[in-house]
Amino acid sequence: MSFERQINLKTEQEIAVMREAGRINAEALHAASAIVRPGVTTAELNAAAEGVLIKHGVTSPFKNYPGPYPYPASICTSINDELVHGIPGKRKLKEGDIVSMDCGTTYQGFVGDSAVTVGVGKISEPAQRLLDVTREALRIGIEQMVPGNHVGDVGAAIQDYVEQHGMNVVREYTGHGVGRQMHEGPAVPNYGIPGRGMELRAGMTIALEPMVMLGAYFTRVLPDEWTVASRDGSLTAHFEHSVAITDHGPVILTEL
Repeated sequence: MSFERQINLKTEQEIAVMREAGRINAEALHAASAIVRPGVTTAELNAAAEGVLIKHGVTSPFKNYPGPYPYPASICTSINDELVHGIPGKRKLKEGDIVSMDCGTTYQGFVGDSAVTVGVGKISEPAQRLLDVTREALRIGIEQMVPGNHVGDVGAAIQDYVEQHGMNVVREYTGHGVGRQMHEGPAVPNYGIPGRGMELRAGMTIALEPMVMLGAYFTRVLPDEWTVASRDGSLTAHFEHSVAITDHGPVILTEL
């Protein structure tokens, strides 16, 4: 899918609006995460998140997003080897699964975008390690999101940490600017070379989203034409926050 690459610096007032969009988004993800257990369907996860959006009178930029056909849900639900863009439906979660949930919220014209991966019941040690590494990679990447650093500094920090743990970051899909559009510039890969790429400036707002694979980093698109999975069938995880770059350091916009 094509991203708008225009860079839109945000004012303090606009960042405050995005913080509220992000808070609602975090609440929706929390509601979906709270019902994760064996036997729950991915459609029920979507309904839990949608209930929060309806309560606040907001919409999801995911729903009807253009692609091979309009995306049909408010969140993405991707299980085990599925990395991103899984479509909610009748599929039931099973003990030991891991499910990634990606959610977006549009509030007063601005978008919040975040994702989390959750274990279903008791999960394997490799699955837990994957979740821990991916979550920590997001934190490490956010630390690099300060004025004067470059996109490559962020990606390199994520890549180095993930590869130190014997895992891989995806190559085809990246973080991205976020604001009035769900996808703005710049693209922020989860790999890179320190000091390379666009310089980060105060007022940028970026959805940073490490996508990590236990196996090789090659992917495939499933027959539904949306769901992206690891090509070798290995487990994958995805964590994401929308972050504002400020002169006082990075500010996470998608926390409760």
